[in-house]
Amino acid sequence: MTVRTRFAPSPTGLLHVGNIRAALHNWLWARKEGGEFCLRIDDTDAERSEERFVEAIRADLGWLGLAPDAETRQSARFALYEARFEALRAVGRVYPAYETQAELDLKRKIAAGRGLPPLYDRAALTLTDADREKLEAEGIAPHWRFKLDHDVAIVWDDLIRGPQRFDARTMSDPVIRRADGSWLYMLPSAIDDAEMGITHVVRGEDHVSNTALQLQMFAAMGAEPPAFAHEALLTGSEGKLSKRLGSLGVEHFREAGIEPEAVRALLARIGTSDPVEPIADAATLIETFDFARFGRAPARFDEAELTALNTRIVHGLDFERVAARLPAGMGCAEWEAVRPNLAHVGEASEWWRVIEGPITAQTDPADAAFLAEAATLAPALDWKAEPWGQLTAALKAATGRSGKALFLPLRRALTGLDHGPDMKALLPLIGKDRTVARLKQDIT
Repeated sequence: MTVRTRFAPSPTGLLHVGNIRAALHNWLWARKEGGEFCLRIDDTDAERSEERFVEAIRADLGWLGLAPDAETRQSARFALYEARFEALRAVGRVYPAYETQAELDLKRKIAAGRGLPPLYDRAALTLTDADREKLEAEGIAPHWRFKLDHDVAIVWDDLIRGPQRFDARTMSDPVIRRADGSWLYMLPSAIDDAEMGITHVVRGEDHVSNTALQLQMFAAMGAEPPAFAHEALLTGSEGKLSKRLGSLGVEHFREAGIEPEAVRALLARIGTSDPVEPIADAATLIETFDFARFGRAPARFDEAELTALNTRIVHGLDFERVAARLPAGMGCAEWEAVRPNLAHVGEASEWWRVIEGPITAQTDPADAAFLAEAATLAPALDWKAEPWGQLTAALKAATGRSGKALFLPLRRALTGLDHGPDMKALLPLIGKDRTVARLKQDIT
């Protein structure tokens, strides 16, 4: 069996961090099993779906490195849905219902007042042909419900939650089609999973009851259902469901200088028993991905943790990975020198300005003689053989200075800062001419 997973976003907005996590986990499982990861654009809602969001979804998955092996769109599959619908209708598994939304709301209120669950009472099944003809003659178009089989227990072994059991008698027959003929999520999704040969569906635990309903749809169609894995929902750093999570997406991460590797590394591991580590290589995340390691507790997403993880990821990025984003002229040696001081790649341009100059050095007048001595010694150094070590050794011998009194005035004169990359790596990049010129700057 070829494993096939799918990510099925609706193009009614941008992907947020919860969507990204679901896409990542479906991708990881497909890659681990040597299978296929499919992108299905669930665009049955013509009024709210927009092409710009379709393009954004593709771009976001590309930035994250989650390239799908296939793509399809629900809007191209309406004929298939119609055929399946008619087949189910013919065997009595879908039926028309004529209640208005106001009437349904009133029924729910009455049930609640009696302490009963707000279940649909199946009143539409008691209508005669004459009743239906009369309603439709009055201009009332029906919506359509899927008829659950109350005599069959709904059971499955969830890959994360373990054995699951639902009683269909405690669930309402779900509406699958609106009065205007448009489709709701439930039936088209089940049809597509069956027709596309989807073997595994990884999604949030808020879909557990949907899975129970859809399992009966698969059975009614005579189709083998996928295996389901329902993962705990993301919560904010405060441990509660957060509206802010719905606004955090790829655009936000990119603007904050977050690398896709950091997003993958965090979202692959939070909510599992595995430690969150700065793993840039997707192969390692794929190899260690295991549903058995997922917990039932909410998975906490903390932007501060992502930022810290990103810093560690950046410190391990090769020059080739970032070259296109570095300032013109900045090469491998410069990148490796400044990389340990970066929280994100964009900060490399600040250190490039330090290397290239000009800089403004705020030096202490008390260090004037010391820096003059350094300017005298610098031209004679062997600039091909660790000039920083030579310079500091010569200055220590000539002036008797050591420690902070030796190193800090030099760093300030040469970089204009009190901290930064290792001067052993930085000084050769500044070069002899710039070094001498900076040491000779007027004391301010």
